[in-house]
Amino acid sequence: MHQVEEITELVGGVLGRDAIGVYLHGSSVMGGLRPASDVDVLVVSRRRMDEQGRRALLGGLLRISGSRNKARPVELTVVVQSDVRPWRYPPTCDFLYGEWLRADYEAGNLPRPEPMPDLALLITMALTGDRPLTGPRPAQVLDPVPQADLVRASVAGVPGLRDGLDSDTRNVVLTFARIWTTLATGRIASKDAAADWALAHLPPEHRPVLEHARQLYLDCPYSEESWSGALRAQVRPHVDRVRAEIDRLRLNPPRR
Repeated sequence: MHQVEEITELVGGVLGRDAIGVYLHGSSVMGGLRPASDVDVLVVSRRRMDEQGRRALLGGLLRISGSRNKARPVELTVVVQSDVRPWRYPPTCDFLYGEWLRADYEAGNLPRPEPMPDLALLITMALTGDRPLTGPRPAQVLDPVPQADLVRASVAGVPGLRDGLDSDTRNVVLTFARIWTTLATGRIASKDAAADWALAHLPPEHRPVLEHARQLYLDCPYSEESWSGALRAQVRPHVDRVRAEIDRLRLNPPRR
């Protein structure tokens, strides 16, 4: 994929020998890219980036990523190896780029180091996917994430998820399904596979919302997404039911 090559060349040009490895994760390694999928990339670095490096990497990503550049959105995360190996929670992210942050970055803000529970999920997906773009295999540079921290990271964003229910319905519904699946099975599944698992465990009246979100994920770019009035009315009751299942598993985790 030409875009992946551009990302790899950009990272190499900015970080140079500080880049230990560049790894795909997310949809690229879990079931394949869908019409609205991001290209998810994890970079493991030897040291924190300086101001010049942050500006150079950000500028390159603003040019490579997103529909205005006739390309897929890129989500790129840089982590310093010593911040995650040996593993501890919460991990620190050195640099994060995503299209949802574009307006802030175009306004002059720079990605800065900050705690990022989601790194537990990203690292787990990178290890499972085992798709280095440069550098050694991920298991040679990253420690596995303990199951307890995978659960903590999965539920960390739950309180704020509902805030995006009206503006990002598809992704919020699928994310709740994935969190439920992760807590129940101990594994991170692709969004459609997580939806399949959740659908098999939902009562019939709560299935239509997730069935529709799954189909949108498989077939539909965001620009063509639509929800009927009847389905829209079912979204919050559906999320409440899945949230109750997540809370139940969080308080009483299954034995494995």
